[in-house]
Amino acid sequence: MLKITKLTRKFGPNTAVDAVSFTVEKPMMIGIIGRSGAGKSTLLRMVNRLTDATEGKIEFEGRDVTALKGDAKRAWQSDCAMIFQQFNLVPRMDVVSNVLHGTLNRRSTLATMFNLYPQADICRAIEILDRLGIAEHAPKRAEALSGGQQQRVAIARALMQDPRIVLADEPIASLDPMNAQLVMDDLRRIHEEDGRTVIANLHTLDTARRYCDRVIGMLHGRIVFDGTPEQLTTGAARDIYGADAGFSETSTSTSIETLERAGVRAMRTAEAAI
Repeated sequence: MLKITKLTRKFGPNTAVDAVSFTVEKPMMIGIIGRSGAGKSTLLRMVNRLTDATEGKIEFEGRDVTALKGDAKRAWQSDCAMIFQQFNLVPRMDVVSNVLHGTLNRRSTLATMFNLYPQADICRAIEILDRLGIAEHAPKRAEALSGGQQQRVAIARALMQDPRIVLADEPIASLDPMNAQLVMDDLRRIHEEDGRTVIANLHTLDTARRYCDRVIGMLHGRIVFDGTPEQLTTGAARDIYGADAGFSETSTSTSIETLERAGVRAMRTAEAAI
């Protein structure tokens, strides 16, 4: 389906993504992990064509995505929806209108100016919100929702595009553990039930192991690991994060249970020091 060949992005003398190559042959859920600055976000932005590649090629079902321009490029961005860490919603606009923004690429300028939507699109937006468990919030302003609810609105907006691929750039980085799990559950269901490829940038090893079929590790703009969750050992994680033998997976965990255990240990250490 998706073939990326020696994809490179340079910003002046700095190389953010360095000759990255991988192939996705069937719909799956892929996690891209690595520390901040590893090139994960730049890679996804190039796949979506929000950022142009300096070198290399992106192909989808034999079509050269890197060569697309104008309407063809916008059509690709509908097929390859993007979900952002900071949600990118319109805060003062109601939830259902934010979701309907997922149809902007296929609407006329006049309809967009007057905020006119077909009844079928409105019904579909509410159906998607219901699927994500937040339909009751449809008439509320987006700014009135919690962070987890806002991220699910952003997911609903992406699904309004009916994409072949969903790209999620750090979708749970700003969420608490409970909401992080809810959002990741939604992304996994979208893959399994809809047959869509989901590629998510993640900071945490436990999340990648739990939800992903395949894990890609990046360091300094290059792929240093590409395998199954079972192959993502602590040793492999040290290589991905460029860490020494003192590396602890607890520091990257979003698991509620792991965080609670870490909190208990910290409390006991503090008590022992008193």
